[in-house]
Amino acid sequence: MPEFGNTLNVICLESEAFYALVEEVVERMSDKTPAPLDKWISDEEALRMLRVTSRTTLQKLRDEGAIRFTQPTRKLILYDRDSILEYLEAHAKDTF
Repeated sequence: MPEFGNTLNVICLESEAFYALVEEVVERMSDKTPAPLDKWISDEEALRMLRVTSRTTLQKLRDEGAIRFTQPTRKLILYDRDSILEYLEAHAKDTF
C-alpha cells in the first residue's frame, strides 16, 4: 500500500473501468450483507432460540399463548421469531 503524505495523488480511469469498479464494489458489499431473517421459523430454530431441548416445552408455550405460531398444514408448525424474542425479553431479569 503506498504511503500518502501531503502530496495529492490523482487516479484517472476511463468511465467503463470506473463503472466496472463500482459494480465490483457493490457485489462485494452485497455478499457481506446478511440475509433478512424469516418471520416464521421451524421448531428446531425455536428450540435453539429459547435454549430448551423439549418439544413439550414448545407445546406448553403454545398452549399458554406465550408465543405465536401458525400451522399451515396438519404436521407443520412454525413459530413467530418476533414473538419468541418478545417472550425472552419479557422474562429477562434486570441486573442489580
